[in-house]
Amino acid sequence: MADIHPTAIIDSTAEIAEDVKIGPYCVIGPHVKLGSGCVLHNHVVLGGPSTFGKNNEFFPFSVIGLKTQDLKYKEEPTYLEVGDNNVFRENCNINRGTTPETKTVIGNNNLFLINSHCGHEVHVGNNVIMSGFAAAAGHCTISDWAIIGGCAALHQFVRIGEHAMVGGASRVTQDVAPYMIAEGGLLRSVNTIGLQRRGFADDDIRAIKYAYRKLFLDKKSNMTINIETLLAEGDAKHVQNPHVQRILQFLKESERGFLH
Repeated sequence: MADIHPTAIIDSTAEIAEDVKIGPYCVIGPHVKLGSGCVLHNHVVLGGPSTFGKNNEFFPFSVIGLKTQDLKYKEEPTYLEVGDNNVFRENCNINRGTTPETKTVIGNNNLFLINSHCGHEVHVGNNVIMSGFAAAAGHCTISDWAIIGGCAALHQFVRIGEHAMVGGASRVTQDVAPYMIAEGGLLRSVNTIGLQRRGFADDDIRAIKYAYRKLFLDKKSNMTINIETLLAEGDAKHVQNPHVQRILQFLKESERGFLH
């Protein structure tokens, strides 16, 4: 049997794994599914329809899976899908999607610090850190291993590439390319220390830095010209590096444009 405090309120439609721990004054709403090993400390609110995988930890006053804040919402069933091993610290807030066809998705091994927020249809990958008071508006995508600094604000539909870092208190209105550091609305540098800590080879880091110089530091030409020049005239070893190819793919797929 799950370890459930007598003051907790759990909807009859909720599905709770046998080893879940639910502390005092928690509220589990309709159609919430909690996987094995989840821990709710106290005063946690979970809304549904939402699915949570294994070993997720919820700290006091986190509010996860309530309805979207999008004014287009018509009260139809909408969804949140959460993977495994995520930590939701105090006052963290994550909303469900706006329509039945879309959903908010949180991957695995992510850390959401105090008062962080993910709006409707946000997609968060794996091993992401959302620092305190960081906020992602609706439809944002935050890729694997990204770090969003404290009080940073991501505009709707913005994409943050894998292994990128957004500085604290930054206003981000366009995409941030993979492996880069953005701060104050500008792209500042390659996330060299972060890449080294994650075991990137020296050759890969050199190739990423080469692409950064060719693509982002030449302010005289637009990005289309910079990409064409890199492909036509760039050092073949660096251009063919899979991480450089990932940067180029990310830029080509951008709909909002990107910081540079």
